[in-house]
Amino acid sequence: MALNYTQDQVEYITNQYRLNPSRETVQNLAIELDKSVKSIIGKLSREGVYKKSEYTTKTGEKPITKLEIVQELSELLTIDITVLAGLEKAPKTALKALREAI
Repeated sequence: MALNYTQDQVEYITNQYRLNPSRETVQNLAIELDKSVKSIIGKLSREGVYKKSEYTTKTGEKPITKLEIVQELSELLTIDITVLAGLEKAPKTALKALREAI
C-alpha cells in the first residue's frame, strides 16, 4: 500500500496546525503539499490534532434553542417546565431578556 504522507510531512502538517489551528492553515497546507483540504483534515484527525470549528451565531454567540432558554428559566425560577408550556413560542430576544432579568 502506498503512503499518502511521509513521516516528515506528517510532522510538518501537525506542527503547523498546532501553531495556528485554523481553516486557513489547512488550506495553505493543502496548497503547499498538493493535497486536498479533506485529505489534510483527515490526516490531522487521524493524528488527533484537528479541532472542528464550532458554529456561532451572527453575534458571535454559541447557538441556543428557545426550548433550552425556557429550560434555564424553569431552573432559575425553580418551577416545573410544564408550567411554562408554550413559552418556547415567544421571540428569542424576549426569552433572553427575561433570563437576564432573573
